[in-house]
Amino acid sequence: MARRLPSQPPQLPGFSFVRILGSGGFADVFLFEQDNPRRQVAVKVMLSEYVNADVRRMFQAEADLMAQLSSHPAILTVYQSGVAADGRPYLVMELCSSSIGQRYREEPLSVSEALRIGIKIASATETAHRAGVLHRDIKPSNILMTAYGNPVLSDFGIAGSVGESSPDETVGMSIPWSAPEVIHSQTNGTVPSEVWSLAATVYSLLAGRAPFEIPWQNNTSADLIARASKGKPAPIGRDDVPERLDAVLARAMSRRPESRQQTAMELIRELQAVESDLGLPSTQPDVAVDDWASTPVHDSDDRTRVNPIRTVEPGRRRRRSPEDAARQPGATRLAVVDQATPLSDRRPVRQGQPLGRPFILAIVACSALIVILAVTTVFVVVRLAPGNSIPTVSDITAQVENSGVEFTWADPGLESADSYEIRSNDGTASIQRANEFTVNAEPGDQVCLTVLVNREGKLGPPSAEKCVDIPEGSG
Repeated sequence: MARRLPSQPPQLPGFSFVRILGSGGFADVFLFEQDNPRRQVAVKVMLSEYVNADVRRMFQAEADLMAQLSSHPAILTVYQSGVAADGRPYLVMELCSSSIGQRYREEPLSVSEALRIGIKIASATETAHRAGVLHRDIKPSNILMTAYGNPVLSDFGIAGSVGESSPDETVGMSIPWSAPEVIHSQTNGTVPSEVWSLAATVYSLLAGRAPFEIPWQNNTSADLIARASKGKPAPIGRDDVPERLDAVLARAMSRRPESRQQTAMELIRELQAVESDLGLPSTQPDVAVDDWASTPVHDSDDRTRVNPIRTVEPGRRRRRSPEDAARQPGATRLAVVDQATPLSDRRPVRQGQPLGRPFILAIVACSALIVILAVTTVFVVVRLAPGNSIPTVSDITAQVENSGVEFTWADPGLESADSYEIRSNDGTASIQRANEFTVNAEPGDQVCLTVLVNREGKLGPPSAEKCVDIPEGSG
């Protein structure tokens, strides 16, 4: 297909045109220099032939969304928006050095870099989801790299609400990185479909191709749709890609949305587990903590205070000193009750002076108190001993379905911060709160599952392994 020529750059007050940066299906991106403050910026301009009331609304919505989200370190920053003198809407954005859209096809990324990019972009996606926004077009070409080598997610042009999943509205899509239910217009996007796109993107960075592309064969849109509808991606095929990473991505790209990781954060946890297996430094996701509402406001007129974004590091807790424990609200403490009489008013007992009955009774009472405190101390130590109170999962049941086995189990008594660590014999693993898990399988396979409870980074005893044989001819 012949590529079109770029449009003419717009005349923007306070900006000087430098050169064209790139062209897309509906817009061009130009390099401009901003006069005040002086800096280079990228300006995205909609093509005039597509400009109408709906496009203006879409462009303004994109500007508003990215302005709300672009404080996130992995989301492209938008400085301003407007309409040029010729009627074309535009966005003024942070200038990034490059996109990884073509780089991965020429030279697939290393496992460590692909994991780092995947976790960072997934944290941007998780932040958008918590704000009620779906990106709906996650793919390698929408990941840009800043001058400092940090990945950022761009192009929220077809973003929608998390609750807006009706297939009636027509939106664009990028078929190689779109979930099967989106391709078949069953939905315009959900959180699980974004998990699929995240996994497909990481897969592409490692494989040098989209998940259902086959080298030296036809890879038309129809071919890709047919393969995605009735198959699963082949293993990446690199010696340095561990089986666990293949399994994590395969689960995230399951044809059944309920079989995938249910949030971007759940996918992040499993990618971090792969990093841990490989001995790589843990990439920390940047996820905002919404605790500002519970923070007392000292100045009721100060509405500019914003809590910093914290990084979330699973399974690691700061070692507390005894002083910290003493200051912790609700901490278990053992203390001797203060006596009412001040030390200065107490009468010393003279040597040789017989002890009076009241004093003897006081000694007996103190001895009894010491015994009680000792017993209480033993009880507290036993109750607080690590691992003793972590429950064990039991009575796992399994049901064979068309594309795999669905395991379920009763809640053994999880606390609010607990989670399940799930391990299967095909390398599939998960850290989640739900008490059900589906493993994809083929006829003739044997599928086994073990479940453990994770409490503050400590694992409880494993459940008895539950195994199921998939009968031949099923599916």
